[in-house]
Amino acid sequence: MRTYSIGLVPGPTRVPQAVRQAYLTDYGSADLEPEFFELYQATEAALGQILKTQHRMAMMTGEGMVALWGALKSCLRPGDRILAVGNGPYGVGIGKLAEGITGQLHTVRFDFDQPLDLGQVEAAIVEYRPHMVTAVHCDTPVGNLNPIQAIGELVRRYHVPLFYVDTVSAAAGAPLDVDGWGIDLALVGTQKCLSCLPDLAIVTVSPRAWEMAHQVNYAGYDALAPWDGFVERRYTPYTLSWHGIAALHTACQLILSEGLDHVIQRHAEVAQYCRQRVRSLGLELYQCDEAVMSPTVTAVKVPRGLTWETLDGRLRERGVVLGGSWDDLSGHVFRIGHMGSQADRGLVQAGLDALAAAL
Repeated sequence: MRTYSIGLVPGPTRVPQAVRQAYLTDYGSADLEPEFFELYQATEAALGQILKTQHRMAMMTGEGMVALWGALKSCLRPGDRILAVGNGPYGVGIGKLAEGITGQLHTVRFDFDQPLDLGQVEAAIVEYRPHMVTAVHCDTPVGNLNPIQAIGELVRRYHVPLFYVDTVSAAAGAPLDVDGWGIDLALVGTQKCLSCLPDLAIVTVSPRAWEMAHQVNYAGYDALAPWDGFVERRYTPYTLSWHGIAALHTACQLILSEGLDHVIQRHAEVAQYCRQRVRSLGLELYQCDEAVMSPTVTAVKVPRGLTWETLDGRLRERGVVLGGSWDDLSGHVFRIGHMGSQADRGLVQAGLDALAAAL
């Protein structure tokens, strides 16, 4: 299989050597050894510092979609009304997933290249009176960053029972305060800004979300309820990945050692540099408003006179791989992933130098 010296896809990101090293230990059976439970608690505490939450977590074995699905199935029942904030493919798609469970959905939909209108979100909450509001922090295919704090204020103001946020592509790369923003279910994947392998899916669960999970009592591999107090019971929901937890713990320590504020600032500075260079090449950014562009990924319009297939081929010949997009944006937008270990100015500069040559 061919690999590329300059990888700037928006996840999975490059995995640092220290994180890869964690997989090389021949760990025992997680459910039999007290050291595993100690490591799980230490990892939960470190991740809590990064996400700014005291909520207990479920760190499931599987890619991020396991958490997205499991949180919905664990906390929703047929007839529950869902209000989805949809200004990107994931925002719209999560609403459709929830609708498959409850049969009741209202999507507040916006153009994918424009900021969302909080007034429209508020009006929809007032009129629809949902059981759950869903939103995406960074909708990766379109490169936006949504005002989760402001949406959370509306959720609390109108006493919506649950606030569900996909922060897979923003956590540890953009400002986030799970508890302060009133997020009941925050969904995180390890393969983005945390720069681990795509093998763990994380859900932070508020007390009222735990209560709902026990009421729904969903039974399945991705169910939340079995995770409530499992450490104290020393009884794992299934065979857990000791290797994955160890790698995540290492990744969290790398972030905390650098300093979370510094990590967030590094992402912002690299993103700004990336966009300035993209514009200098005569390319057009997909998002119309700089204020809503994510610090973790930049979406760029494929220039006229070139197909994405041609441009992608030229980049790969130069040892560079960027990300395309999908659905209606397939062939029209490509993406530069400067998240996690890839939020590195030298790496992004090398990738953009290759892009200039390819153009």
